Amino acid sequence: MCNNCTRVYLQSLAASVNKNKTRDAASSPDAPGRAAQRNRTRRAIVDATTRLIAAGKSPSAADIAQAAEVSRRTLYMYFPTIEQLLLDATVGALSQHAIEPVVASSGITDPVDRIEQLTRAINRHAAETLPLGRSLIRLTVEGEAPLAGGPRRGYRRVQWIEQALAPARDLLTPSEFERLVSALCVLIGWESNIVLEDVRGIEPKDADDVLTFAVRAVVEKALAESATRRATTASASSLQKKDRKPRIKAT
Repeated sequence: MCNNCTRVYLQSLAASVNKNKTRDAASSPDAPGRAAQRNRTRRAIVDATTRLIAAGKSPSAADIAQAAEVSRRTLYMYFPTIEQLLLDATVGALSQHAIEPVVASSGITDPVDRIEQLTRAINRHAAETLPLGRSLIRLTVEGEAPLAGGPRRGYRRVQWIEQALAPARDLLTPSEFERLVSALCVLIGWESNIVLEDVRGIEPKDADDVLTFAVRAVVEKALAESATRRATTASASSLQKKDRKPRIKAT
């Protein structure tokens, strides 16, 4: 096939894919309301599992479904294996009581300092939870995607980051806020500690300063870009108002 023919074919294929994406987006189940409902269901399942484990039980799928008030089919839609669910709940129980109070009771209003506080709180427990984290990541990577769709794990992390960034919501556009949350998900949690340990030879107990430096830089950059955007918008708006003022004709 000649180069021109190949280029035309690829352009046609790209147009077809974009058309399908647009069509699928209109009927996508990932609308905000649907996504929120999935998160609530997933949280209910994990919380029910955590309560059963805390009570000293080794819960079966039927036990968890009954405690979460969902069907077994729904249970397996969110967690393809019970092993993954039990591990998720166990890790959550180890970190939840140590991290959530730090975010909830913080009297700090600066989003940069709040993110640093959250990062250090999570990193303090990285050494004890990292082996479990590696196992959970392995199960997530090797396992099938949940039939319910959406993220496979990490909803607690997203909630903590969003809560820590709460003072910045009014300073960022919705897309800027979501981009910042996604960027911080890369830097906060087991994955970043694993990279530093495996690639750089830095143990979790020594990784805190590196990760704190990274999250502060990302949040500061996002806030600086937002401030520049708002200043530019305000300046443009001021110029438009001046242009709209009626000019007095000379007599």
